[in-house]
Amino acid sequence: MKQALTELQKRDLQYVWHPCSQMKDYEQFPPIVIKKGQGVWLYDENNQRYLDAVSSWWVNLFGHANARISQALSDQAFILEHTIFANFSHEPAIKVAEKLVALTPDGLNKVFFADNGSSAIEVALKMSFQYHMQTGKTTKKRFLALTDAYHGETLGALSVGGVGLYNEVYQPLLLDTVRAQGPDCFRCPFQEKPESCHAQCIQFVEEELSQHHEEITAVIIEPLIQAAAGMKMYPPIYLKRLRELCTKYDIHLIADEIAVGFGRTGTLFACEQAGIAPDFMCLSKGLTGGYLPLSVVLTTDDVYNAFYDDYGTMKAFLHSHSYSGNTLACRVALEVLTMFEEERVIDMIQNKGERMRKIAMEAFEELPFVGEYRQVGLVGAIELVANRETKEPLPSEERIGYQIYKRALAKGLLIRPLGNILYFMPPYIISDDEMRFMIETTKETVVQFFEEREGVSCSNDNQRCHLS
Repeated sequence: MKQALTELQKRDLQYVWHPCSQMKDYEQFPPIVIKKGQGVWLYDENNQRYLDAVSSWWVNLFGHANARISQALSDQAFILEHTIFANFSHEPAIKVAEKLVALTPDGLNKVFFADNGSSAIEVALKMSFQYHMQTGKTTKKRFLALTDAYHGETLGALSVGGVGLYNEVYQPLLLDTVRAQGPDCFRCPFQEKPESCHAQCIQFVEEELSQHHEEITAVIIEPLIQAAAGMKMYPPIYLKRLRELCTKYDIHLIADEIAVGFGRTGTLFACEQAGIAPDFMCLSKGLTGGYLPLSVVLTTDDVYNAFYDDYGTMKAFLHSHSYSGNTLACRVALEVLTMFEEERVIDMIQNKGERMRKIAMEAFEELPFVGEYRQVGLVGAIELVANRETKEPLPSEERIGYQIYKRALAKGLLIRPLGNILYFMPPYIISDDEMRFMIETTKETVVQFFEEREGVSCSNDNQRCHLS
């Protein structure tokens, strides 16, 4: 029986256009109005709670309504909320820049502030292009990106994206990007195993660079995890070999760590695991712990110096946002970075990641419709398949991930899917009991769905399933 809409739901449906949504779906499955958050939990207007297993689109690190971050934000709001950032500055921004330069790979010495992930990508693309124009390399007008890449939804970011769902309709408006086949460890064409992988698939990038290097300004990549593509994970050796190729061909490397930075992969930044330094690093999402929009682009002295000149040369980087370096956001980011220093957060992530992997492997390894459970740091993904042996995908038109998502919400769990990939990216403060609830509820929901879909039956203890 369909539940009656609340007054807030009615008003939402009348006025609000939600992101990444077909609004017609909301007629049958209306928006859940959240009234408060605490720790890993969100509470709706009826006091039903939901474990936020996706950190509210990957931004929340230390839980909702975190006392320490909230206090820092409150204190700052009574001092200075915002100021123009051209020819003005403030202490929180200066301290954030200092800490980021100290924490990121060597050589990233300059920090440019923006206000969201897509904006950071636009900044990096424009900086790379303008750098080459101002250093005499005027043939470098294109970018190389990977298949299945996702870098945001502004036009420049869409141009280097590779997920057709987001950018196909806009193709007439997009930049002419060189595309190379990206890594796909689950369906590796070279049959390499992750533990012994030598990244043979880098040859697809090398082929494009050898042919087009004189016209390519930069390669852009999501280090270790292609997130929106379905949490496609690959080993650090791929990044190491890509860095070598970019250096060989005099091409910038842009590391989009917007989703994977700040501990998500088990190190503070994913690039650390490959021992590389990119020419640009884009950061956002977890930078403010899920509180406020803020992004930064870090780059090298070499890039900075190509813009440093007398005003009349017109070499300045004329890119701005009204909320660049927002004081409140910078103060929150400063608190988040200080928490990483003081609370041994990386150790906590690594320890919890090991426990999450163990619990998840026990839960999912026997299910015939789970092609793979994969995990890096505290990011875990379940790839649902039609055939485990052949890895045949499930039909996308059935929206199986979406059906499971709705059922999980009814059980108090938020696991927003990526197609037919379910994933876990919880706040770092998640407890062992909450982690077990997250994984066991996911398993229960998945098993129940496939039982009802027909073709799969499970034993009473739900430990072993077999195709009928």
